[in-house]
Amino acid sequence: METADLAYRIKTANTQEILEHLKKCDHSFQPILTKRVNIEEYARKIFDRAITFEAWHGRILVGLLAAYFSNNPERSAFITNVSVLEDFMGKGIASRLLNECKEYALQENFGEIRLEVHKVNVRAIGLYRKLSFVPYEIREDFLIMRLALIDNQKSFDNP
Repeated sequence: METADLAYRIKTANTQEILEHLKKCDHSFQPILTKRVNIEEYARKIFDRAITFEAWHGRILVGLLAAYFSNNPERSAFITNVSVLEDFMGKGIASRLLNECKEYALQENFGEIRLEVHKVNVRAIGLYRKLSFVPYEIREDFLIMRLALIDNQKSFDNP
């Protein structure tokens, strides 16, 4: 599979396509997604409330980033999901989706993007660090990471 065979889109996947993708990626999450959420409800919530950044190989949703862009006072977006089908990992799909999300946030004048990652998910943490996310807060077994788009707040590393 060549990355040229991929089509990148925003907010075109329907609930069923999101659900099928999440089910295929379930065991790639740490901890497994179905142990944390009702996957059908989660897919519906993503469809209803999130902006999705998608990588498609033909009719198959191979990469998905879902982010909430709430009109909160801090202008803070929250990435709720980053997932890539196992056969498509290591091809730069997640990086591209994260960069597209960042560009969207900048266009919409958001000041930051946050996400939550399990503290043992070293691969994902490495990717987020490479893309300038920094540790911001620890909640139980999860690390909250932050990407400052307008540097008006302090990070966990730089109080």
